[in-house]
Amino acid sequence: MKTTETPAPLPAESGATVSKVEVAPARPAVEKKEGSVLNVFSHGMLVLWAIMVVLPLLWAVMTSFKDDASIFGSPWSLPDRLHFDNWSRAWTQANMSDYFLNTILVVGGSLVGTLVLGSMAAYVLARFDFPGNRFIYFLFIGGMSFPIMLALVPLFYVVNNMGLLNTIHGLILVYIAYSLPFTVFFLTAFFRTLPTSVAEAAFVDGASHTRTFFQIMLPMAKPGLISVGIFNFLGQWNQYMLPTVLNTDPDKRVLTQGLVQLAVSQGYKGDWSGLFAGLVMAMLPVLAAYIVFQRQVVAGLTAGALK
Repeated sequence: MKTTETPAPLPAESGATVSKVEVAPARPAVEKKEGSVLNVFSHGMLVLWAIMVVLPLLWAVMTSFKDDASIFGSPWSLPDRLHFDNWSRAWTQANMSDYFLNTILVVGGSLVGTLVLGSMAAYVLARFDFPGNRFIYFLFIGGMSFPIMLALVPLFYVVNNMGLLNTIHGLILVYIAYSLPFTVFFLTAFFRTLPTSVAEAAFVDGASHTRTFFQIMLPMAKPGLISVGIFNFLGQWNQYMLPTVLNTDPDKRVLTQGLVQLAVSQGYKGDWSGLFAGLVMAMLPVLAAYIVFQRQVVAGLTAGALK
């Protein structure tokens, strides 16, 4: 019977290198277990946070369709029927329609002005080097850290001397000035992430700076504009301090002032259902804006990180 023997390994020739295959060590099971525990903890915290945010909103919406007896008798139960008269009463008798119109005029005008002026200033600060560039940029940054409470008294006298007190356009100008620092700070970082080759090609083709900005760079910055626009919309829609000081005319109150007035008047009348209906009316535009532009907001916030 013949047997086969394994031949001995040949010695390496002079000048030849023998490659060694290194096997990567297996990941310990402890790290996998810690990662799974961390994922469970993070997801649990997210679920808890979602419950804390969503439940009050759902309860407010549910309460807006109840009558006053059901609100105090069974606050956590579903309404026996949908009382749409709460909404109509808040819309007509509590003047919520007038407050909505004033708020849309103020926020719409200030939002457009903030985005136009802020994007122009941010584009210049991000794309052009000139003496005082960084100084102007840090002035806008300093405006973000300035407390609005310290500016209320001098701002009142400035607006009053300009004849803009208790006017819609005066409040629009104040909102624009209040929102510009954050807008310039956000859009400056965003414009720096955009490619410069497109603007250079436009200049070579004979386009002016104005045409390059409005027709080329501004459409490219659409995710950033939507993101900062949503943030400004939330801040301006919920603004209460500035209109309280600068807008004392009852016929020109904005929504936040109207809600406070509604809370006082309906509290004395005991019309809590109408109060919750007005509260839900004020929340719906904000929720709708965020739901519609949710993807654009995330894209604008992560554009700089993905560059």
